[in-house]
Amino acid sequence: MNVSSLKLAFRILVRRKVFTAISLVGITLTLVVLVIATAILDNSFAPGGPEPRLDRTLMVKTIGLNGPHGTGTISPGWGFLQQTIRNLPNAELVSVYAFPAVAVIYDGSRRIESQVKQTDGDYWRILQFHFVEGGPYSEADNQADRAVVVVSETLRDQIFGRQHVVGRAINVGDRRYRIIGVVSPVSITRDAAYGRMWAPIGSINSEERTDIVGRFNALVLARSRADIPALQREFQERVNRIPITNPNEFTSIRAGLDTAFESFARDLVDNRREHATLIVQGAFAGVALLFMILPALNLITLNLSRILERAPEIGVRKAFGAPSSALVTQFVVENVLLTLIGGAIAFVFALVVVRELAGTVPYIDGELSLNFRVFAYGMLVAIFFGILSGVYPAWKMSRLDPVNALRGGSL
Repeated sequence: MNVSSLKLAFRILVRRKVFTAISLVGITLTLVVLVIATAILDNSFAPGGPEPRLDRTLMVKTIGLNGPHGTGTISPGWGFLQQTIRNLPNAELVSVYAFPAVAVIYDGSRRIESQVKQTDGDYWRILQFHFVEGGPYSEADNQADRAVVVVSETLRDQIFGRQHVVGRAINVGDRRYRIIGVVSPVSITRDAAYGRMWAPIGSINSEERTDIVGRFNALVLARSRADIPALQREFQERVNRIPITNPNEFTSIRAGLDTAFESFARDLVDNRREHATLIVQGAFAGVALLFMILPALNLITLNLSRILERAPEIGVRKAFGAPSSALVTQFVVENVLLTLIGGAIAFVFALVVVRELAGTVPYIDGELSLNFRVFAYGMLVAIFFGILSGVYPAWKMSRLDPVNALRGGSL
């Protein structure tokens, strides 16, 4: 492929405006959906935002219980997590936090419903929030059950407007908390980091201390990515050693110390980790491939029709000695150029859509980002899309007989 091929391809696309417009609409709509889906997946499972070390952060979000009367999946309890994640070898930091709970904030005569996520102090060391005011509470604050709270910028603006609020007090339920920090909004796709208000877990009552199931999740920061398999094996061995106190209710426990994607997959396929990741990855790949093949087939049909219109041109070039490889290359170049233009347009549209989602959809407080990695994925998809829909028409074009082509013959 050279500059002259690109120039010729561009002139042909400009000359055939209707075909180019129809093709661009189909390509752009397809790629907009794929780019947005990629952005959401990237913001969920790739390091970034308050989770810059997500590639070596493991989590425990659910456990499965098998019993004589059936199976169930639920959040782990405090007792389960203390037995399985504390003092794990090669773990840099360990944190336990509670599943977000509904919280009612009273501000004078106003009643504001929000959510509170109770965490320990190490939660703020594993995750790295951007504080626009103040800072986080410590493990000492957590152990002392101090009435302090961190709020998101979105919640601060809802309650106080754009004011400096560190040091001010708010009534949450029947308790009065002092605001010690304000963080930038976090997207709901960042499951462990997302929240609107964070407070210490504080003291745990005697009943919860031994619970296998309950209301907690856990984060484990590995010292390096190479330590993850060993951490997961040690965790599993600890799970297997947990005694079953009531075999009439359940006889075995399933749980895993998972990466972000493994945890997501576990939730989708009922906690079967040995198959969950492959199943979900296969499903995503299948949907993406299907979503690309259908418009590619439509584009192949359009391209075949375009070949018939260009039969005299092809016949002339073959009569003057143009090799089939040059004609195939030219047609593929035209198609790839068309899809790259569609990809660029799609990326701009996706950027607008993502910003609108971040600004208007409830709970997507943080701005979803289309970073360079997402852009690169989008361009690779566009190139693959262009080659996929151009190879067969190009091959058919190369088989045109020059005489029949000059007479306007068919394929």
